[in-house]
Amino acid sequence: MKRYRNREVWDFESEMPAGVRGVILGLDGGTTSTVCICMAAERPGPCGLLSEPFPVLARAIAGCSNHNSVGETAAKETIERVMAQALLKARASRSVVQAVCLAVSGVNHPSDQERIRDWLRDIFPSHVKLFVENDAVAALASGTMGKLHGCVLIAGTGTIASGYTEDGREARAAGAGPILGDWGSGYGIAAQALTAIVRAHDGRGLQTTLTYNILRELRLSSPDELIGWTYSDPSWARIAALVPLVVSSAEAGDEVANKILHDSVLELADSVKAVVKRLGLCGEDGKGSFPLVMVGGVLQANRSWDIGKEVVKCVSKVYPGVQPIRPKVEPAVGAALLAWNCFMRDFANELVC
Repeated sequence: MKRYRNREVWDFESEMPAGVRGVILGLDGGTTSTVCICMAAERPGPCGLLSEPFPVLARAIAGCSNHNSVGETAAKETIERVMAQALLKARASRSVVQAVCLAVSGVNHPSDQERIRDWLRDIFPSHVKLFVENDAVAALASGTMGKLHGCVLIAGTGTIASGYTEDGREARAAGAGPILGDWGSGYGIAAQALTAIVRAHDGRGLQTTLTYNILRELRLSSPDELIGWTYSDPSWARIAALVPLVVSSAEAGDEVANKILHDSVLELADSVKAVVKRLGLCGEDGKGSFPLVMVGGVLQANRSWDIGKEVVKCVSKVYPGVQPIRPKVEPAVGAALLAWNCFMRDFANELVC
């Protein structure tokens, strides 16, 4: 039995009533938050698809689960706690779980996947199907209803572009974290804004309304105080939270803020184009259609600045077949749909055998 901060997270199972049918867990873990969905493992409809609205039984939310940001121990504690909370809310136990899909940022290598799968095997019964992916997979699945084909662009606290072909090939661009240049991410945009304030203050850069807007928001009296504020807690999400101020400054006509956003659009578009080119998602003539699922707060439209729309414009100049998709469900549901699809496929194969 696993523990979280010296208390049993699975104690509720001893009082769980019998009779709950099979469930699926889908988890979307990021730098800012982690969401787990518990969904009924219903059989497919006449078209072989899960009928809408999807049978979501419960939703639980917790903090960061990116092991590169908070460490592996803290990340695992967060993941286990949020899965337990989702099952508790659904009044289900681990014994009725049929499949689990963890889609977590920071899972960038097969060794990451295997390490997390081994850990999950100690938590769930042996019959449970386990899938571990990067969070980009859940984001893509949220726009394609669990089908892994096309490209997904995530731009929130961090950013990554990832693509998948129908024959199983995959490619990615960016997603290496702020130190290695996640330009176009919320962190990247806000960090450039903070840098612009410092440069304006010491005479190396243009004067900008970012200085007044951000200092007022942070209740600081001088750009000199910005150094202490930044390094007292340089967490990615804390810095990225300043993005709305950059956008509002740009919408008010600030030249520096507008340049930051324009440069970010180009960076994000370059990530998408790199993935599309490597996988040939556009077809041999470069004009074939492909879905581009767009997820993350940075890509949401504002009054006059719509970063997502501008990214699509840039991509479409090279690949006119791009078909942007704004998902109707959150990535955690996408992870659950992916787990459901894989579970049903394996179930069908077992029946044939």
